[in-house]
Amino acid sequence: MKAKQTYSVEFREQALAKVLQRGNRSVGTVAAELNMNVLTLRKWIRVSNAASRNTGAVDARRPEDWSLEERLLALQQSHGLNDEALNAWCRERGLFVHHLFQWRAQFCSAGAAGSPRANASEVRELKQANVQLQRELKRKDRALAEAAALLVLSKKYQALFGGEDE
Repeated sequence: MKAKQTYSVEFREQALAKVLQRGNRSVGTVAAELNMNVLTLRKWIRVSNAASRNTGAVDARRPEDWSLEERLLALQQSHGLNDEALNAWCRERGLFVHHLFQWRAQFCSAGAAGSPRANASEVRELKQANVQLQRELKRKDRALAEAAALLVLSKKYQALFGGEDE
């Protein structure tokens, strides 16, 4: 018979966090990476889900599923916390500190250099449309000037010859 292995609370929390962030990998794959029994990990997940339903946990979802507003609020709430308090705050919400750093970098890059690059094709299309509209405006101005010149000439012709037919 195999001896029962005991895991620390920290390991259990990290394993559950890794399961929440597993992406498209299976629970079995995560268990194999952690070198533990998949049934044990599944039991921890069930117990954690039951506990979060009973206590009304703040967030039991992957960090990728957080909206931009929630990410910004998380950055505001965690700003200025020391390392220990920050780690505790992250554990309560199922996050790691590196998620907060990634989110901060994404917000900073989106405001600085990220936006123009993302909209480069849109700007190019708008410039092309502007050039085309300018050409069309010049063509219509020339046509209008020609029509005005013809009208002036026809009035002069009428004035000179007094309506005589040729």
